Amino acid sequence: MANLGDRFRDLGRMDTMGSRESGLHRLDPRAKVLATAAFALAVSSFGRYEVAGLLPFMAFPVSLAILGEVPGGYLLKRIGLALPFVLLLGVLNPVLDREVLLQVGPLPITGGWLSFLSMALKLVLTAASAVVLVAITSMDGVCQALERLGMPQVFVVQIGFLHRYTFVLVEEAARMLRARELRSNGHDLTHREFGPLAGHLLLRTWDRAQRIHQAMLARGFEGEVHLLRRPSFGLQDALFLGAWCVAFLVLRLVNLPLLMGTLVSGGAQ
Repeated sequence: MANLGDRFRDLGRMDTMGSRESGLHRLDPRAKVLATAAFALAVSSFGRYEVAGLLPFMAFPVSLAILGEVPGGYLLKRIGLALPFVLLLGVLNPVLDREVLLQVGPLPITGGWLSFLSMALKLVLTAASAVVLVAITSMDGVCQALERLGMPQVFVVQIGFLHRYTFVLVEEAARMLRARELRSNGHDLTHREFGPLAGHLLLRTWDRAQRIHQAMLARGFEGEVHLLRRPSFGLQDALFLGAWCVAFLVLRLVNLPLLMGTLVSGGAQ
């Protein structure tokens, strides 16, 4: 029960961070969404065995997290949710691809391990950039940016509602578990109870969502979410987007760790 309550507060914390008033938060959401999309495109364009070239791309989510005052522990916690998918997708790579591609001292590194590390690093980088984007923009800001960039309004509204429905789902689950604990005399939840509880949870959240939607219609909702502030794309936004796009292009074309290693080894000789 306490764990579920912590999850509920954790969800709300993202919106709280997105409503701050720092210089990074005040940038047009379109600039931040486009920069994040360019980052994801650059990261995903690397080959399956590339690892070193991806490391400098950590500068993007780390610098935005620092400037946006996103707690490091919170960021690592959210990224950790993506790690099981890495294991699921790449656990067989070291078994299927055993060709040795790299020798680190006496240790041979096979293509399977390189592809696994590359996949894991790509997923961690993109997950970190997505978490930081929402934390410095808010989900409403991201939806607004997607709509102004040309995404159909119906999809934008569905994304926003899906985000809000998560709060309804967790809140109703917390109420049901609290009521069960008060009536169960301290007994743990059994497998036989889980099915009916899950079914009732979906029915309760569906009914609650319907009431919320009816209330929105009664207040004049017509399919568009209006925000109090509608930022305009200015010089600072263009500089932010342009600087990061140039940085991504340079990091994609130049393997910085390899170049630095070559310079160091050449200087040592």
